[in-house]
Amino acid sequence: MKDKVFIDTNIFVYAFLDSEKNADHAKHLKAVDFLKVFHSDTEVIISAQVLSEYYSALLKNKIADNEIQQSLQQLVSAIDVVSLSKKTVIDSFVIRNRFHYSYWDSLIIASALEHDCIVLYSEDMQHDQIIQEQLRIINPFK
Repeated sequence: MKDKVFIDTNIFVYAFLDSEKNADHAKHLKAVDFLKVFHSDTEVIISAQVLSEYYSALLKNKIADNEIQQSLQQLVSAIDVVSLSKKTVIDSFVIRNRFHYSYWDSLIIASALEHDCIVLYSEDMQHDQIIQEQLRIINPFK
């Protein structure tokens, strides 16, 4: 059985955006390298929420709509995209109340747990924290 991992929005955004003049250029390089390491024994999962956040972040960075849409089409053809359910939302409340993450981060965590992921890669959450004895949060930029 393949290990399942969940990747948060920020990693995809850093991988897409590149400018050597930008302070985040080093993160861009790390994100690109990071996304290359997944192989056939790992199943990468994201939620529809990640797609929406990605779209929004790239629009804020003044990326052309057609370029974003093309990037999203490549993403959804390469990665499993899961829906948000009523259960995901309800579970996110429990996570938010227990771990004090934002609603949006709690929804990401709930999605990862719901789909049996063992690792959640994110820059925005506590590095190396274990959630419900199942999910380890890893910051790939550390």
